[in-house]
Amino acid sequence: MPMLLEIAFRNLLQARRRTLLLGLAIAIVASLFLILRAVSSSVSERMIESATTLSSGHVNVGGFFKTRRKDAAPLLNDGPAIKEAVKAIIPDYESMIDRHRGWGRVISPAASINVGMNGITFEQEGRFFKSLRLAHEDEYVVGGTKEVHGSFDDMKGKDTVLIFAAQAKKLEVKVGDTLTVVTEAAGQSNTADLKIAAIASDVGFMSNYNIYVPRQTILDLYRLNDKSTGVVMLYLKNPEESLAVMDKLRKGLTEKGFLLRDHEPNPFFFKFEKVMGEDWLGQKLDLTIWSDEISFVLWVTSALDLVSIFVISVLGVIIIGGIMNSMWMSVRERIKEIGTMRAIGASKRYIGSIFVLEAVLLGLFSSAAGVLLGCILVLSMNAFNIPITNDGVRLFLMSSVLNVNLHAKDIISTLILFSALTGFAALFPALKAAKLRPVEALMHSK
Repeated sequence: MPMLLEIAFRNLLQARRRTLLLGLAIAIVASLFLILRAVSSSVSERMIESATTLSSGHVNVGGFFKTRRKDAAPLLNDGPAIKEAVKAIIPDYESMIDRHRGWGRVISPAASINVGMNGITFEQEGRFFKSLRLAHEDEYVVGGTKEVHGSFDDMKGKDTVLIFAAQAKKLEVKVGDTLTVVTEAAGQSNTADLKIAAIASDVGFMSNYNIYVPRQTILDLYRLNDKSTGVVMLYLKNPEESLAVMDKLRKGLTEKGFLLRDHEPNPFFFKFEKVMGEDWLGQKLDLTIWSDEISFVLWVTSALDLVSIFVISVLGVIIIGGIMNSMWMSVRERIKEIGTMRAIGASKRYIGSIFVLEAVLLGLFSSAAGVLLGCILVLSMNAFNIPITNDGVRLFLMSSVLNVNLHAKDIISTLILFSALTGFAALFPALKAAKLRPVEALMHSK
């Protein structure tokens, strides 16, 4: 094998012009593939981060409470009982919290926006606050400083609110300013004046549509009793077990006498119309996992994967064609050499292996160069910390800053894929070379 590798490597050096041209093409495609994979992985990671930070646990026990047929409130009427039932069914969890859900319009002197309101209990939200970062003033004030204002601890106070940088920029507010929240409940409008306790850096585009207030604020706005809650969020030690845990919860809660809706992989606010059309009254639980709560944006990763597959497939076909053509030329140029090697006892397998190894080495070295180029490009982009101002691009990349994460698995898969691809492309020319009869090969050279 070492001798075969040396022969294959020397053959590549001998045809250096052809090797460089093909290698450059493979390196560019490998670099593009790595960047697309890194972008797709980063978007998926940000989806999980945004979902499990802002509005979802790994598994969620939500529900709807109906007092009239054409009614639907995202409410759990007896939160403590449901939490105890969940603890009994799934004792091995990382953490559990419950939040109230609401919807309203936030109004400042300069502008207004529609938002989802999350009623939180400060003592439960250690995981949430740990994952956030207070925004620098220049993130939401034009010409602002790098100073950080406010504190998450101030959310312990009454009638406070946590918003995000993009919201603060649109509303033209700072820490300490007052916002008015307007909600609709039972056919009437309720309002509350809230002091901005903290402004956090954006967590993807989803933070544009969420604000966080003390739990009591939601209870007061919607006139709810203290036992009620909106959703119980369960965080697991292994998020990949989310679906299995949800299935176990469905079975356990049903056995304990709770009524459950059929699983519908959509966020709760997509279900109001359907629930209002259902013929039942009282409480029904609605279980989801984190991906259900962001199903309306999962098309982003699907689109990225489709683009990656299409681009790499087209360029891969071109590369395969180029390598096959190059190997055909190499076989024709070395017919005398092949005939001589066959005449002195080289096996068909030996001859074929030389050509395949040439292609594999070409793919390995070229993809390594492409990986290096891709890493340099990605790290350069990350270093500049380029802000994304276009809403469409922010939605697509799930981020407010152009930042891509590279993983070892993406680098290794790129090296393996392009080495295998080039080796596969050389198989047919290698088989043809191996089948050449020594006499015919030597005669052809005359």
